[in-house]
Amino acid sequence: MSGMVAISDAKALPGVGMSGRTTSGASRAMSVAIYLHDLSGGGAERQSLIIAEEFRRHGVDVTLVVHRLRGPLLDQVPAGLRVIDLASSRTLQDVPRLARFLRREQPDILVANVDLNNVAALLAKALAFSRTKVVICQHNPISAGYLRSENWLYRYVGRSYKALGPLIDRAVAVSCGVAEELVTLASVPRDRITTINNPVVGPDFQDRCDEVIEHPWFNQPGRPVFVTAGRLVAQKDHESMLRALAIHRRTIDSRLILLGTGPLQDHLKSVAAQLGLTDAVDFAGFHANALPFFRQADAFLLSSRAEGFGNVLVEAMACGTPVISTRCEHGPKEILEHGRFGVLVEPDDAEALATAMNGVTTLRERFPTDVLRQRANQFSYAACASRYMALFSALAPNRARVA
Repeated sequence: MSGMVAISDAKALPGVGMSGRTTSGASRAMSVAIYLHDLSGGGAERQSLIIAEEFRRHGVDVTLVVHRLRGPLLDQVPAGLRVIDLASSRTLQDVPRLARFLRREQPDILVANVDLNNVAALLAKALAFSRTKVVICQHNPISAGYLRSENWLYRYVGRSYKALGPLIDRAVAVSCGVAEELVTLASVPRDRITTINNPVVGPDFQDRCDEVIEHPWFNQPGRPVFVTAGRLVAQKDHESMLRALAIHRRTIDSRLILLGTGPLQDHLKSVAAQLGLTDAVDFAGFHANALPFFRQADAFLLSSRAEGFGNVLVEAMACGTPVISTRCEHGPKEILEHGRFGVLVEPDDAEALATAMNGVTTLRERFPTDVLRQRANQFSYAACASRYMALFSALAPNRARVA
């Protein structure tokens, strides 16, 4: 973390430019700043660290800019990656601080991530009168059905994109469904939208998958184990999953390991107790590497009402584990190709999810390990990085060629 610089006020700005860069036009390497909220354990944050390292391998000069330097992924920041902490208390405060960064450093491209941070990046570009090309990455749906479960400010994301449309040089959508929403709900021109699926499978994936994590519920004949992972928030609808488990356990003595933390944890524990599931559900908390749990599970469950993509489905498949998911907007049905690579059920339907769970003993026959892994390998780090690099080359064609 020696590359960290704070720019919480103007006095810190002189230190920002001391990065050894030259500014001689096309002679220098392409420079890309990646802006995100923090380093919490979500998919967007993991993706940002992954693509930052992939960009550097392609010879790109990368800077990570964060609203606030915090979160469980701090120790996963690649060695030598330059990190700038805006040290803001609110996202709105990022705007002038990010604008100062853009004026000072003039990166070729600013890649912003997730809703309100995307809006802040566009406002910062306007305030800075910067020539930097801004690429917003939309990881979540922006439909009203999804946003009703989020902070009220998120309901204005689509309208903000419409108002700031001329400042959007490109929009990256993590799935085709999200891309369509950017067109229909945010009026982003279709020719400015590129669909790039999240990077999930990297060179170290198998080593991470093979790590040893013991749990007393694994390897108990006749007692299948389901695993799920995600923030404990309304969007993930873990309550329907718990109700489905209660129905399913009328016939099969299955268990559920729930990985993740969030504001609904106490409520969900209460629901589990009311359903008589206290001894059948393990609220196992956050794990930096959940893959060994996925590998040993009989099936992976996803009960979300909406997903921009669904990294965990790909991770489970890459571990060779069959998946049962809701047919929610937008990613899961695309990843599973409408049921070709996993079981899909309707959201908010505990009975349907329980019925799918009843087939747990035959899932590996229906969805062979090698087929699942081949599908998952289509969402590799290299595939994602190559698509971003093609996009960057189109936006900054005069920069030095990269590998």
